[in-house]
Amino acid sequence: MATVSPASDFAPVAASAAAPARTRDPRLDFYRGIAMFIILIAHIPNDPWAKWIPARFGFSDATEIFVFCSGMASAIAFGGAFLRKGWWIGTARVSFRIWQVYWAHICLFFFVAMSMAALDQSGLFEKTYVSSLNLQHFFNDPAPQIVGLFTLTYVPNYFDILPMYLVVLAMMPMFMGLYRFGFWAVAATSVAIWLVAQTDILDLPAEPWSERQWFFNPFGWQLLFFTGFAFMRGWIPAPPVSKTLIWAAALFLIFSMPFGSWKVFTWINAAAPDLADEIRKVWPVTKEFRDKTDFGLFRYLHFLSLAYLGWVVAGEHGHRLIATGQGTAAKVWQFLLTVIAKVGQQSLAVFVFSMAAARLIGVGLDLSGRDVASVFVANMIGFAMIIGVAYLAAWFKSQPWKSKK
Repeated sequence: MATVSPASDFAPVAASAAAPARTRDPRLDFYRGIAMFIILIAHIPNDPWAKWIPARFGFSDATEIFVFCSGMASAIAFGGAFLRKGWWIGTARVSFRIWQVYWAHICLFFFVAMSMAALDQSGLFEKTYVSSLNLQHFFNDPAPQIVGLFTLTYVPNYFDILPMYLVVLAMMPMFMGLYRFGFWAVAATSVAIWLVAQTDILDLPAEPWSERQWFFNPFGWQLLFFTGFAFMRGWIPAPPVSKTLIWAAALFLIFSMPFGSWKVFTWINAAAPDLADEIRKVWPVTKEFRDKTDFGLFRYLHFLSLAYLGWVVAGEHGHRLIATGQGTAAKVWQFLLTVIAKVGQQSLAVFVFSMAAARLIGVGLDLSGRDVASVFVANMIGFAMIIGVAYLAAWFKSQPWKSKK
């Protein structure tokens, strides 16, 4: 029976593990960049464009892209530290990231809360923006809510993704330690935690005045994060390009569309009322399997199907994403690819900024109205801003002040 000694046996963890990728995969940055644009649209209040985001056409949405790609990025950024420096240094590296994400969450909350309060204090609006985010409890009785905010026992709905990400990151040292016993120890533990999460035993309280739980249960969502992590570490081999798998994935996506959102269902209801009646009968049965809070099974299968098709389309090492011609179309595509990938590379900065900007863009739409032109301009301004933030964050990370030139 294997015994585990303290630090020495964890340095390095699993020396025989498959060599991790040491450079960023263009597919990772591209798809995570796409997710950032979708997340912005999804969080602009009453944005008509949100009617056409992927969430309206299936079980999974941009959240799954963000979490899965974050797992892959973490495998590059943190997984290597465990292998090169050992378990303790790897844990320290993850802890520093947790510290960064924690304060990003706190700052995001206070900025948005301040902005909504300033709008209400201005007296220019009939509606109350504080109540639109259900923040009246915070302003009516701030002392206990500040304590709850810093201890993550007060997690308002709009601010629930980063806390989930924090808990998932905190689980990484445990899984890296388990990998010393083999990949199946990691897989079995992750699946077991996910299964328990489906019973609601691991729900976390979101506010003290009700029984509402965290909207994103990290113990359910960790399955997707560590799936991406395992793929990027090489613990799970890349799936083959198979016509059978392509058709299976495509058919699952197509047939799940009416159950993922009523957007597609309304079309079916108009075209085939009898079929719509049958779907209505099945709809309640699928509730637990499409649950977003605990990350239901259908969401997992739906995203894996979508990710597989995206992987096939991009080609090996993402070679199909890279323009090869010299024409105008190739140059435009290469420019777009570069911009989208930059947004994906700076996802934390972009995400935090977009969550704050989305509320203010919504205020602009409240003032201008939501006609086609106003909505187009508002979304384009939002896109331009998150692109600017991505390039600015990259510039700061390059530390130009240290340049010898």
